Amino acid sequence: MDQAIYVITLVGTALVLLAAFSSLVAFRFGAPLLLVFLGIGLAAGTNGLGLDFDNAPVAFFVGSLALAVILFDSGFGTSAASFRSASAPAIVLATAGVLVTAGLVGLVAYYVADLGWLESLLLGAAVASTDAAAVFFLLRVGNISVRDRVRSTLEVESGSNDPMAIFLTLALVNLIETGGALQPGALAGEILLGFLQQMGIGLVAGFAGGYLIVRLVERLHLEQGLLPIFVLALSLLVFAVTGAIGGSGFLAVYVAGMVAGNARMRSTGMLKRFQDGVTWLAQIIMFLVLGLFATPSQFADILFPALFIGLFLIFIARPLAVSLCLAPFRFSRAETAFISWVGLRGAVSILLALLPIMEGIEGGRTIFNIVFIVVLVSLVLQGWSIGPVARRLGMTVPPRTGLVDKVELELPGSAHHELLAFRVVAGSPVARGERIPRWARPALVIRDGRSMAFQYAGRLMAGDRVYIFVPDRYPRLLDRLFASPTEVDPEDADFFGAFAVDPERPMADMEAAYGLGLSQEDQDLTIADFVRMRLGGRAEYGDRLPLGNVELIVRDTDEDGRITSIGLSVDPPAPGPPVPAYISVGEALSRLGVSLNRWRENRREEEPLGGAGEAAKDQS
Repeated sequence: MDQAIYVITLVGTALVLLAAFSSLVAFRFGAPLLLVFLGIGLAAGTNGLGLDFDNAPVAFFVGSLALAVILFDSGFGTSAASFRSASAPAIVLATAGVLVTAGLVGLVAYYVADLGWLESLLLGAAVASTDAAAVFFLLRVGNISVRDRVRSTLEVESGSNDPMAIFLTLALVNLIETGGALQPGALAGEILLGFLQQMGIGLVAGFAGGYLIVRLVERLHLEQGLLPIFVLALSLLVFAVTGAIGGSGFLAVYVAGMVAGNARMRSTGMLKRFQDGVTWLAQIIMFLVLGLFATPSQFADILFPALFIGLFLIFIARPLAVSLCLAPFRFSRAETAFISWVGLRGAVSILLALLPIMEGIEGGRTIFNIVFIVVLVSLVLQGWSIGPVARRLGMTVPPRTGLVDKVELELPGSAHHELLAFRVVAGSPVARGERIPRWARPALVIRDGRSMAFQYAGRLMAGDRVYIFVPDRYPRLLDRLFASPTEVDPEDADFFGAFAVDPERPMADMEAAYGLGLSQEDQDLTIADFVRMRLGGRAEYGDRLPLGNVELIVRDTDEDGRITSIGLSVDPPAPGPPVPAYISVGEALSRLGVSLNRWRENRREEEPLGGAGEAAKDQS
């Protein structure tokens, strides 16, 4: 027995270390980390090194706890501003989008796989949710900065669509166990009531749990080393209690993380660093366990149906669901296409595919194997192509700032101030003599190994390390002062426009200069107000507004979303190939309005001729 403990520990730690080391390869070649971790699990499993792991309940338990940890960290890192800007489209994607995707995939699975109707729908529900963790990893590795609205929509969707898929899967498993005896009307009513119960209790418990976490952290003066463990344990408590009373524990833990992360409680920086490490460990363990459970030798029998279902999901089901869900919102065709493509399937899908096996459903192993192959297809095909697709669709924007070398230091007992350590980078604004704002309190400068008070340091020099006390609302405002100059891309001039225009000038000046054919009402607006109105009431960094032979480009916005800088491109470069499968409602209405205006103008031109002709006919 003692020997077995050492062997199990040795194998487990070796696999975790191998997975952590493989991340270096993934970062270098841009491979999706989920694919790497799953591959290591497969290589170590029954058909690889021979590790026999066939315990579905244990795999589901480990995966569920790991997923709860990951969702809490996802919520903790979701800013309230991002949630507000993207909550409506993201929540529609996370609910209606999951339903549409599950239905379409279930329909196809019924005809291409040897499964019944309910089992096919169960398979569709298992692969209906996305896993955006791999997406943002790839964006960071490829140094791709995606438009804020698109990124926020994907972040919020990825954190909120798992509960819907989990609920659908559990409902279908229960229905299969009862023999599908319910009538369609009763079935729809039961699913609706169950959904409202799960989501309602999950939301209430999440807000209450997040508030409780914040209050306890503020009231209890725990040791710094104990505080992160305390918060992690509280998040798992929220997950467990919510599930025990009939709610969605996964939704609750995500909401609790978002409430806690936006509360500006003390030691937030330390909590984020701790949760980053725990989340990495949770992902590694979850993917290794799921990879160990799979048996690749069983894939041959269902390989071609699984590949067909995976390709159908990527190219038809997900794009159609996204197009329908985003129709009421002002997303361009390119934005809709990119959100559709960024629909990677991951650990949640494999985790849900364990439920049919655990409940002894006929064809459960077939469902699991098909889902596993679908996830592999998604990671291989979409995971390696996100960067090129983002650039092809024009979703990337030049970075606002370059590298910032910054360290956040905790101040014991302070919840509303931070101590930041910046290293001065050559060419940064402060190195060129830019003054540090009055609300920031520089305290210490370390230069060539010697420390000195800031007031005696003189002008800051490259290589200096500066320690600054700053209110917790403003740290991001200092980043630009200490940022390295961004590398100038030859395409940036095309992206930002040939020159800048004053956003407070009236659009009448643009009309006089370029003859855009604007109405008097539009000409009375400022350029900033006109752009914001045409963009649906909210402007983001990098948004573009074509007007005839010119294009207005949002170069920058402030913390409140007001446009502070606008670029102008005259005779902008021709756009890339259109994406005919996607068109937003805004575009459709705009085109319809143009067509109606042309029709009215043609009617006005024809009316005098028609009237003269009728008069001549009457005289005759």
